[in-house]
Amino acid sequence: MKARLIPVYFDPGRDSDFDRQTEVLGRLLGDRAEMLAPAALGTRLPEADAVVFPQLLGEAYRRLGDFRKLGLPILIITSEFGTLSMWDWEIIDYLRSEGVQAIAPYTLAQARNVCSALAAKRELKDTKFLVFQDNPGRGAQANIFKRFYWWEDECTQRMARKFGVTIVRDSFKDLAAQAKDIPDAQAQAAWKDWNLATEGLTDRSIASAIKLYLAVRRRLDEDSRIRAVGINCLNESHFCDSTPCLAWAMLFEQRGVVWGCEADTLSMLTQYVLGKSLGAPLMLTNLYPFLLGQAALRHERIEKFPDVPDDSANYVLVAHCGYVGLMPPSFATSWTLRPKVLAIVDANAVAIDALFPTGDVTLAKLHARLDRMTVATGQLTGYVEYPGSDCRRGGVIRLGDGHRLMSSLASHHYVLVSGRHRADIENLGKVFDLEIQPI
Repeated sequence: MKARLIPVYFDPGRDSDFDRQTEVLGRLLGDRAEMLAPAALGTRLPEADAVVFPQLLGEAYRRLGDFRKLGLPILIITSEFGTLSMWDWEIIDYLRSEGVQAIAPYTLAQARNVCSALAAKRELKDTKFLVFQDNPGRGAQANIFKRFYWWEDECTQRMARKFGVTIVRDSFKDLAAQAKDIPDAQAQAAWKDWNLATEGLTDRSIASAIKLYLAVRRRLDEDSRIRAVGINCLNESHFCDSTPCLAWAMLFEQRGVVWGCEADTLSMLTQYVLGKSLGAPLMLTNLYPFLLGQAALRHERIEKFPDVPDDSANYVLVAHCGYVGLMPPSFATSWTLRPKVLAIVDANAVAIDALFPTGDVTLAKLHARLDRMTVATGQLTGYVEYPGSDCRRGGVIRLGDGHRLMSSLASHHYVLVSGRHRADIENLGKVFDLEIQPI
């Protein structure tokens, strides 16, 4: 899906420079955006995802009312390199001071990512998130799971109002029964097409994980609008003899389907927005800030946080279900499917032991009201191992201000994106009408 952009000109004023720059944008953004017929500022516009100004003129100062009436995101891309021109700053600042926000990319990559975000915004209105659960919060560790906002009807309704996405709920119990009924031969046939590393697993464990993948895939085949899927896999783990970790990795690699650990729809939405817009490796994980002390350590059954070279207050341990977090092989520097770690799941279950690229990372999460997103940038400095614990391997991230992180967090679940993406995400905020709260 491509973004649909309307090139807008000042009338009178369309000239050869406008037409030339419009052609340039078609070449630079052609795989991300469709250029519709140009239109004059102030005229009625057809349905589109945004308007783009390939040319700005001083006439803009006298057309403020028409800018305010556009009703669509405004892109300003006036240079042959796919960016704003330095001469645009006067007009952009004037518009901003009058309450008109414009997206003015200063790299071609930003312009391309904005186009991807606009397309994702339109796609979400025709998208379903599939969640397998029966009685969320009533299973294992109910005292923890009952606290999660993503299971509230209010959360689902807000997601529909803000983004247009529909949450579909199916029975996890029924899915597990369907998976169990799949013949071993069918699971073996499906597995032979995948060259994925495993260690310490029985044939039964692999077969159970593959059967769950096949059962979910069968359900996805029924509706092409399902583009993200999750299971209440820990809280209601008693329904199934496996975990969906392998299924999520395979379905992403095969179909680009976004996954949601523990049926966390807010994280699924965060991953969808960031993944579709940025195209960067990402994953969902738990945050254990060093500042939280024993409240974090006890949950992972570890004695102390790792030693760090400077102020420990600015460090976070990231881990999920025994290892760093669930990610597909294409996002990992190493990837192995291993036996489960957590006692909460079936003894036959599996977990993914994978390493995310070290270096620059961005942490992000939508907040409950869906009006803002927290964004923190830092460094994934390396990994630490705790044999025999619930954190066999975790990642260590250094952030700029750990105390500010503690006062701004939206959840224990956060999306970790490889690279530094704060500037790009600020542009996404203008696309999706989100306040970006930097840490």
